[in-house]
Amino acid sequence: MPFVPHTEQDIREMLAVIGVDAIEDLFDEIPAGLRCGDLGKVPAGMSEQAVTRLMSRRAAADGEPLCFIGAGAYEHHIPAAVWQIVTRGEFYSAYTPYQAEASQGTLQLIYEFQSMMTALMAMDVANASLYDGASALAEGILMAVRSNRKSKSLRILLPRNVHPAYRHTAAAIVGSQNIELVEVPYDEAGGHTALESLATHEGEDIAAVVIQQPNFFGVLEDVDKITDWAHSNGALVIAVVNPIAMALLQPPGRWGAAGADIVVGEGQPLGVPLSSGGPYFGFMCARQQFVRQMPGRIVGRTVDRDGRVGYTLTLQAREQHIRRSKATSNICTNQGLLVTAATIHTALLGGEGLRRVALASHANTRALLDRLAGEHIRPRFNRPFFHEAVIGSALPWSQLLGPLYASNLQPGYELAQDYPELEDCLLVCATETKTPADLDLFQSHLARVIDEQTTAGCPVQPKMA
Repeated sequence: MPFVPHTEQDIREMLAVIGVDAIEDLFDEIPAGLRCGDLGKVPAGMSEQAVTRLMSRRAAADGEPLCFIGAGAYEHHIPAAVWQIVTRGEFYSAYTPYQAEASQGTLQLIYEFQSMMTALMAMDVANASLYDGASALAEGILMAVRSNRKSKSLRILLPRNVHPAYRHTAAAIVGSQNIELVEVPYDEAGGHTALESLATHEGEDIAAVVIQQPNFFGVLEDVDKITDWAHSNGALVIAVVNPIAMALLQPPGRWGAAGADIVVGEGQPLGVPLSSGGPYFGFMCARQQFVRQMPGRIVGRTVDRDGRVGYTLTLQAREQHIRRSKATSNICTNQGLLVTAATIHTALLGGEGLRRVALASHANTRALLDRLAGEHIRPRFNRPFFHEAVIGSALPWSQLLGPLYASNLQPGYELAQDYPELEDCLLVCATETKTPADLDLFQSHLARVIDEQTTAGCPVQPKMA
């Protein structure tokens, strides 16, 4: 809400109706010892014009850096129509569709979202979304443990090249439920999960195997072989995927002989702005046989007694609707506003539009690597990648990044914070939003900084990884 509509007179009238003298009286149940007192550091009120000017000045101070960071959240072009429609009152203020007869528009939109996700992932069913990609993986793990009746273990193979935030979130959520997340190392040369790493678990009782495609390094996994290996060992397959990549790559429903069993991921690339880290939304798809183990809710399409199409909440396996002991999850939201944006965005682009975005993004990342590669910069892994890749530097990134930041560039994600063995590596990404001029600018600034550092005698690694 851009302004507060209540005048002083309005406030006095409302207080009179409820029988109190001042707004402060509404909080008299809070003990004085728990109150913070005066907010001395909060400035006095300002006029709308003054506030607008102040915030514009502060926003300008942040600048508009050219961003080459991906790492799970991506800068894609969002058609103006998407949020113009999303912010209409009918969508913007819509609430949970408890009453189907009063929520047909919201239910239809969610149904369309589910239909699009199942088509994109080549899966049977989709729920009405989750909080974000990380919590979606945790829910997928819980769902796999419930669904795999052949397994008596609570063990999940979780490759180390799965997004670090996803792994940490999953550990926080499922760790207290005696589920063991078994770390699987990545191949040092390729950055992928090699079958040799899985072979050490051959014959063990494993509930599920997680596969991220592309993985956190942007590297493409051999999903067919891993999926078949998991199924041959009695484990379910949980796919973690980028929805844009699925418009170009083989969808998880067609991995191996039988396809993935559960598919989760982050929906942010589908029409949701970066927004300083959120809010985003997670998605989940599954095979039909596991539908009753899905968290959240599912919207269905039906007809009334007069033959008219109608939409309803078909499945609500959460604790607010059924016995707590029978509930699959306490997930209580479907991030409806973000799902609305994703549905409109996907409908506007269509399958071919999403494919073009994927192709342009991948082409830009390849072009960026071609520009950056040289005496001091090399790709770190030797496997195919999608729209994101790891580059290694013979010079310490700690010496290079500061000057690049000062040049209004966000050059990439430092991997050392999550992977100490990759301290000389940066994860870079270029989506369809980048132009050849943008790539040239990155290359020229990096070349200048490298030249300055080598001239100044900055130590060079004798052998670059």
